Amino acid sequence: GANVTKGFKGLLETDVTPNTKNFWQSSMCPVNVHWHLGTEHYSVGEYDENGSGPNGNINVPYRRDLSEEEVQDGFRCHLYDPNDEAFTKPYDWKHCIEMEVGETYEVHWPHSAAGACGTVDQYQTPFYDGVFCNLGLEAFENFTSQDLSNSVGVQGQIFTIVNDDTYYYPDLIRGWIVDEEMGMGQDIAMYTGSTTGESRSNEICSSYSPITWQVDRKCHKISASSFDKLCYDMKMQRDDMSDDLYAHGSRELVTPDYVANNQQTRRLTEKHEHDHSHGHSHVRGHQHHQWF
Repeated sequence: GANVTKGFKGLLETDVTPNTKNFWQSSMCPVNVHWHLGTEHYSVGEYDENGSGPNGNINVPYRRDLSEEEVQDGFRCHLYDPNDEAFTKPYDWKHCIEMEVGETYEVHWPHSAAGACGTVDQYQTPFYDGVFCNLGLEAFENFTSQDLSNSVGVQGQIFTIVNDDTYYYPDLIRGWIVDEEMGMGQDIAMYTGSTTGESRSNEICSSYSPITWQVDRKCHKISASSFDKLCYDMKMQRDDMSDDLYAHGSRELVTPDYVANNQQTRRLTEKHEHDHSHGHSHVRGHQHHQWF
């Protein structure tokens, strides 16, 4: 993940540009959803080394010392309040594995125009199984870097989990939340990069690049029940998504030398854009646990 603070520019020169449209406008659909413990991206004042959570935070960008047993975690949001039981009251998880109220998680929705969109095979684990489902070998061999950036992308959104159903969103499997009233999915950083995960670092790169990243710069509260509903929906898919029902480790922050210099910003301010990004209704005080 890169620094997505507004105004930051990477130092890696590239001729490839990110796809700045809503992904649905490029015939792309989500082919997977998974999340990371802490954040892989970095947004000053939102999710950075000054955030907090029930398990603390990492201290210094670009450098980590871990034992072999530790899951590599990322940065935390600034929302955690140990004196508010919404951040500390345990939740009875029925579908997600080893999740924790009060923690920060970065959710990724890989999208592809070559996925099995609109079929029972749309969602796949691991995610790269779904990215090129409908791309023939000849088309793949003729794919340019710009074609890849235009056709494959990841939405990234960062949440702190609360035990408060005021922040319930029932349809996370379909993509990030766009909610103008709550400021969700409004301030988006866009750039080209590669896939992530704790096996990637500033020494070990990913071969899946350049893809478009669209990342929400803000941190948001979300109910534990929203995540558990997501895990339930993942269990209902034809492909076995059990390897994505828990938080993955976070890769270390990419140094500026390896971040593309093509960062762009989009603010979702037009009503047309908001209406068509399948934003989720914000449920207040409604019963919504039938899926248990």
